[in-house]
Order: sequence, then structure tokens, then C-alpha cells
Amino acid sequence: MEPLLEAENLTRCFGERRAVDGIGLTVRAGEVLGLLGPNGAGKSTTMRMLSGCLAPHAGCIRIDGLDLVSRPREAKRRVGYLPERPPLYPELTVDEYLRFAARLRGLGRQEAGERLGRVKRRCGLADSGRRLIANLSRGYQQRLGIAQAIIHAPPVVILDEPTTGLDPLQNREVRELIGELGQGSAVLLSTHILPEVQALCSRALIIHQGRLVYGEDLRQGAGRAPGSVLIALQRPPDAAALAALQGVGAVHPLGDGRFRLDTAPSWQADRTLAELIAGQGWGLDEYAPQRPGLEQIFVDIAAGQAG
Repeated sequence: MEPLLEAENLTRCFGERRAVDGIGLTVRAGEVLGLLGPNGAGKSTTMRMLSGCLAPHAGCIRIDGLDLVSRPREAKRRVGYLPERPPLYPELTVDEYLRFAARLRGLGRQEAGERLGRVKRRCGLADSGRRLIANLSRGYQQRLGIAQAIIHAPPVVILDEPTTGLDPLQNREVRELIGELGQGSAVLLSTHILPEVQALCSRALIIHQGRLVYGEDLRQGAGRAPGSVLIALQRPPDAAALAALQGVGAVHPLGDGRFRLDTAPSWQADRTLAELIAGQGWGLDEYAPQRPGLEQIFVDIAAGQAG
């Protein structure tokens, strides 16, 4: 399946500072991609470029196969975008605002009316059409922000920090809505909330200091971060002999013939490493691969210990 959203070597500078530095990503239909990173990592700048609100200084963006720079009008029609602060007009009612959003998206009056009822039902706003936006709770304002992003049924939906500031009940309601969107559209979700990514996303990318530093398929659990292996040996050698094995980084003796071996970031062949150890005649009694969780990886990267 061809990606609905693609970015290659995406770069954006503010003065001499590179806010985004060579980022690339793809999102396909039926996929929710989580873009993680600490505050100031470059997530919102990336989202603004992908939605067409900010021009990149370098790189390429394709929306449903259309180049966003050379064919901006056609490409932007295929994108629904919710910025971190929803673009709402508090003096309008929900219906007035959604009709306005539909007309901005190029929908005719009849089509806008049809989409209005559909998107209100989908976003849980069916009974809120005559309410002033100023009187809506934060959760309902977020729902309305998502409604304006999808009223034209775009194949690509970009959501920047959609659950920030919500209480637990509102958070759960918005998450359910995002999960529904991810069943048919290509959804890119920016957040720094790890449970949100683990609950909603099929893949996760971590951005740090403007660079993409980690990627993981959450359905397969196949990350590119370094891991470790716990082993127990009947006739243990010295640590230098273990460190000389292919794929082994640091060696941590634990006593009684037990060691923790740090494996290289690209090393995934656990069976091969086990065979290497067993073939040395050291009497392999235990072999237990361990992979760091997404939370630990995120903390390490944010603290500057990884990536």
C-alpha cells in the first residue's frame, strides 16, 4: 500500500538554529503514527510543515502522492489539521463554525450540510449545534477542533497534542475518536504522553533536538534501540572474552557466572548470539534477552543518554 503521507529530509531553520534537521517519515491508510519528543524537540514545527502551514527550507512532502510545494492547493485539500491550539471562534455556535470550516475547505452548501450532520455524530457533537463555542468544555472544544479537521473527509489527518489539558474522562473520549479515525485514514499524532502512544499508535517515532533518533513498530515490538541479554554460564570466562563476541557491547558481571551483555543497536539476531556463546564451551545455562521499554528509551533520549 502506497503511503498517504511522506516526508524526506525535512529541514527547517530559525536563524542559525535547525529546529528540524533531515526528518523522514511515512504514514499509510489505517495507520496511526505517533511522533514523540520532549518539549522543544521540533514536533510542532514538523507538523506545521507537513500540514502546509510552514514552508520547509529543504526536503520533500507528498500528500496522497501530490507534492506539497509544487501542488499546494490539491495537496492541502487532502489534509485535515488540528494544531496544538484549536483554531476556534468563541463567538460562533458549533454549527456556524463547522459550516464556515466546510466552506473554507471548498465544499458546496448542500455537501457542507450533509457533512455537518455526519461529522457532529462522529465527534459526539450531535446535540451541541446551537451552543456557543465559548460555553463548551475543553474536551468538547477539542472534539470540535477534530471535527473541523475531518469535515471534508481527508485521507490524511494531522493532530498536534490533541489531548493536552484534558481531564481523564475527556482524554479517553478524544482517544476513542482518534482510534476511529485511524481505521480508515492515515493519522499522524504528535504528543509527549507515552500511554497515549501505546494505546493509539501502530508505530512510534521519537524526535530529539530536531532529529529523528528512534523508531519502533508497536505492533511487532521491533525497536532499533540497544538491548541487553542476561546469561548464566557454568564455566564463565573473563569479561574481555565475552566482549569480543559479535554484537556484544559492554559486559556487566553479576557474580556466580551470571552476566548482563549490552547488545549493539542494530543487533537483533538473539539466536545467533546464543549459538556463539554456547559454541565456546562455557556451559550456557540461561539466556534471557531484554529490550528496554518505550518509556525508558524516551527518558534516556530526553536526558541525552541515547540517540
